[in-house]
Amino acid sequence: MKTIPFCSGVLKNGLRWIHQEVLSPTGHVALMIQAGSRDEKPNEEGLAHFIEHLLFKGTQKRKAFHIISRIEDVGGELNAYTGKEETTLYASFLKENYERSTELIFDIIINANFPEKEIPKEKEVIIDEIQSYRDTPGDLIFDEFDELLFPNQSIGKNILGTEKTIKKFTRQQVLDFVKRNYGPEKAVLSSVGGIKSEDFEKIANRHASTWKAHNNNNNNNNNTIHREKPVISKGLSHHLVKGIHQSHLIIGGEGVSLHDKNYTALVLLNNLLGGPAMNSRLNLKIREKFGITYQIESFINSYCDAGIWGVYAGTDIQTINRCHELILKELKLLKEKKIGKIQFSKAKTQLLGQMALHQDNKVNLMTSLAKSILIYNKVDTFQEIISKVNSVEINQIQELAQQIFDTEKINELRYIPETNYQ
Repeated sequence: MKTIPFCSGVLKNGLRWIHQEVLSPTGHVALMIQAGSRDEKPNEEGLAHFIEHLLFKGTQKRKAFHIISRIEDVGGELNAYTGKEETTLYASFLKENYERSTELIFDIIINANFPEKEIPKEKEVIIDEIQSYRDTPGDLIFDEFDELLFPNQSIGKNILGTEKTIKKFTRQQVLDFVKRNYGPEKAVLSSVGGIKSEDFEKIANRHASTWKAHNNNNNNNNNTIHREKPVISKGLSHHLVKGIHQSHLIIGGEGVSLHDKNYTALVLLNNLLGGPAMNSRLNLKIREKFGITYQIESFINSYCDAGIWGVYAGTDIQTINRCHELILKELKLLKEKKIGKIQFSKAKTQLLGQMALHQDNKVNLMTSLAKSILIYNKVDTFQEIISKVNSVEINQIQELAQQIFDTEKINELRYIPETNYQ
């Protein structure tokens, strides 16, 4: 089946758009804004996520019930999420409802009125969310690891915020954050679905044109976002006693940014070390061979100007030291021993297969297109992605491992069950 090329452009107000036509009865639209928890001031911790919730609480012409019903009445879904560097509002629906769904997204973004009466209620909802999150140590440890690596910096703060900051939020703070960070010149409208690109462009023009830019400069690229480059910790070790049964461990340190020449190599290295496949090195050596952990994985989080890597494991308190030793052993092997040509070739093939499957999901493809435009102001075709992966060399993997797996720079965070702590 022939793939229809994606089309993209820029509206008069600076809003970038991209559409991938597919043979499908459905459509998916996302508006991704380059504003996340990283863009919060010291007294705004959790505000970006709080605003994401409030966006659904009413516009100048719709109440909360009408916003929800507008999509769900035709069998569609409307949702949103907040990240460190972006906030995304998206919808999935039958392709006959492209106009309805796109109009709703822009009504929410342009005309949200953030009702005063909804603010106290939504504070309680998010505080409940924070408390629920604290009951999941396997998730919470990742956020506390971020705080360890990025001390006293907005990029290291929990996206949800804290009970203390949430309780103090005012409607004026909400309005100030939106005015400061939301604008078409900082956003991308992404679509994947069963309509032609020219039809989607017309729909976008009809409903996005009233969104006014913050300035007259429509030269859109990520350099227009002014953020302080993060400072990443090195060589820290924290053991936290928790009221839990299982122990949890994360080790990691500084990685590379999304713009770094070694980014693709790091994606490949991470996949080889402890990616989603069962045949990753960490899974085979620690879970399968020794059976001392049920869940073990490596991860990378790369941002516009910085990045981190890490390895997570959940294990018994009796085996946490052994688990730690085995992880360090695998890192050492990657630093000291070049991987074989056959294994290297298989690793590339595996990664490309995973990427192809990821893009086969239309929602994943939609958000990937949006983020690529937002970060790079362009999108690579899958053939170009193949070329990037195949251009990574064996020596590059070993050199990168030697650079980022430096033992003296590795940070460690442990959750220890309180009944076992000595």
